[in-house]
Amino acid sequence: MEIKRVFDLLKHYQQNNPRPDALVTKVNGQWKNYSTNDFVDYVDHLSYGLANIGINKDDKIAIISNNRPEWNFADYASQQCGAISVPVYPTISLHDLIFILNDAQVKLVFVSSADLHQKVAEAAKQAPSVKFIYSFNQIESVAHWTELYENGKKSPAEEKIETIKSQIDGHDLLTILYTSGTTGTPKGVMLSHNNLLSNSFASQYLCPFQKEWKALSFLPLNHVYERMLNTLYIYLGLGIYYAESLETIGDNLKEVKPQVFATVPRLLEKVYDKIVAKGHEQTGIKKTLFFWAFDLGLKYELNGANGWWYEMQLAIANKLVFSKWREALGGNVTAAVSGGAALQPRLARVFNAAKIVVLEGYGLTETSPVVAVNSFKPNGIMFGTVGEVIDGVTVKIAEDGEILVKGPNVMLGYYNRPDATAEVIDTEGWFHTGDIGKFIDNRYLKITDRKKEIFKTSGGKYIAPIMIENKLKESPYIEQALVVGENQKFAAALIVPAFAAIKDYCSKQQIAYNTHDDLINNKAIIDLINTAVEEANQTLAPYETIKKVILMNREWTIENGEMTPKLSLKRKVIIEANKTQIDKMFSA
Repeated sequence: MEIKRVFDLLKHYQQNNPRPDALVTKVNGQWKNYSTNDFVDYVDHLSYGLANIGINKDDKIAIISNNRPEWNFADYASQQCGAISVPVYPTISLHDLIFILNDAQVKLVFVSSADLHQKVAEAAKQAPSVKFIYSFNQIESVAHWTELYENGKKSPAEEKIETIKSQIDGHDLLTILYTSGTTGTPKGVMLSHNNLLSNSFASQYLCPFQKEWKALSFLPLNHVYERMLNTLYIYLGLGIYYAESLETIGDNLKEVKPQVFATVPRLLEKVYDKIVAKGHEQTGIKKTLFFWAFDLGLKYELNGANGWWYEMQLAIANKLVFSKWREALGGNVTAAVSGGAALQPRLARVFNAAKIVVLEGYGLTETSPVVAVNSFKPNGIMFGTVGEVIDGVTVKIAEDGEILVKGPNVMLGYYNRPDATAEVIDTEGWFHTGDIGKFIDNRYLKITDRKKEIFKTSGGKYIAPIMIENKLKESPYIEQALVVGENQKFAAALIVPAFAAIKDYCSKQQIAYNTHDDLINNKAIIDLINTAVEEANQTLAPYETIKKVILMNREWTIENGEMTPKLSLKRKVIIEANKTQIDKMFSA
């Protein structure tokens, strides 16, 4: 069958690869399966129920929930009604939630939990368009989503839904995805059915997907990255298992044993740090073997470029050491897809050496999202790049280095914001990403920085902070880094030490401490970090080198408003919170 609308995928799934574990979640400590037929049944009857309560074509339905099968039921049922889904981050502030509900004129909201219901109920007092709130969890005195499902079973509005579906075109609006709003109010990115489908179809070749595969899903479904991949998994007939939380990913990987999952560099960094920490816990020959294998991995080059002797050693390392790494991820992982931020090349090298293939990609919400990605194609991977531009998409580099994109994946525009749309999509249809990049070997795209984040020193030199931050984070003793120095004489950095590695160092050096403050004020630790900074400086131009450092006593987090939900740093927030220290550093 021809797939023109996202909801067409369900019949395609049912006809081509029905499986007992289409969508799987954990309920009371046990994995609960929904078959492909269950999936279609819930979506159909839920769409009838929505139609029965007056949800019409082009009405807006918000979904504010953790990843779970019900998220998909609500999304696909909304599509079949001709409604526009408005997925929202569960961590959203009340202020931004009120704005989104009003801007999109949301009529119905699905929420997962009692605390989210409370937030939405509060926001709805200032959003008169909201007529209905339904929950996924059982909450006292709150309408449960199954009431809509039962309504649809009792009075199936099949003819009405089929008529609506027949009127929906692939270029019609599918969803509005609001940006996190780190500056000003959030902007609603409008994506069509064709935007999402074209990106899914183009991404099916990035690794050798098989119908029997299982995927673990834990990045937020309301973000286009995970949503597109879930769309791809459904198209290919994979089973999707939803992790309980970010904290349980390790356990869930071992339980599910998936072949593929999507992640962000921040989580891979944490996995890497845990592996290294476990290596330090070893003793004797085990410890020696671990770090011998680890050092081999850091030198890994693709396609046997290091020669037969290296490859023979690597084969031994894979059997004795790296096999345990794979077991920790369930033992079946064929590919981990990384996006959302730059991946440190050393992580890509060591994981690929361990036969845990990490495919780094690049994209934006406005491009549905993938623009380029490393893949299993011949010579499809190049460390330090985001791979080749996907089929059907065109990229050119503007004179100032900005990456411009054209293709079926480029958004319809920003909702209610023709002015903002005109700022990023020019008259020739090129989307201006705001990212700076270049092509390596006329084939692989390399991202060098964000256009808006590049700053100039008082000496007139341009600094690309992200590139320098990634260099700093190559040290095992640096967890997070943020480069500052706009209009100043030199570049400096705020650094969050890798406290687990620092504590291990203290244990070996017999350095006493009680708190993180003790550590960041200890001369030996300060010297350790400064040495790491000097090593990074060796790879930089003189004007780029970090001259001064401020050590932070804790990690930057989403909860403290310092990171976006996709784990990117909120620069302005962090700089403003540390303004006194920064000003003092530059004035000294």
